[in-house]
Amino acid sequence: MAIPVPAQTRTTATPLHFFNTASPEDTVSTLLTCLRSPRWARLVAAHRPYPDLPALLAAADEASYDLNAEELTEALAAETLPVLPENTYAAAGTALRAAHAAYESRFGHAFVICLDGMSEDERLNHVLTAVRSRLANDPEDERVVAAEELRRLAGQRLRHAIRGAGNRATSH
Repeated sequence: MAIPVPAQTRTTATPLHFFNTASPEDTVSTLLTCLRSPRWARLVAAHRPYPDLPALLAAADEASYDLNAEELTEALAAETLPVLPENTYAAAGTALRAAHAAYESRFGHAFVICLDGMSEDERLNHVLTAVRSRLANDPEDERVVAAEELRRLAGQRLRHAIRGAGNRATSH
């Protein structure tokens, strides 16, 4: 009697698979584009493989909470200002640059904010309102807010990096 052999199915690797199987150096390099903290990147990379994206994002969050003051300072120093929408009025751009300069002068690092899920039309007003509001924060309180925004930014960037890994892998 013949034993039926199941048909082999063709599977395609997921973006997370590419992340999980990349070299440690490539993985750390990718992670550093999400958050400029070498220890954070090494921690996240060291816990591979991740079973799914939520597990990876949870590990990234957990590692970001472990940043000490020096590592947070290093990560914040590497941040740049949010990009203005192309159709931003000159006066609004000037106001935003002035608010950013005041923020950086007060707190010693670039203003960071995660705009994930926000429409482009809302971004400028949201950033202006947030930077003006956060200028009133005590430096220690603002460090906590900035760390949370940095953590959210890292998660957003990591989601985009993982999606990009899959796109690069499938477009030869």
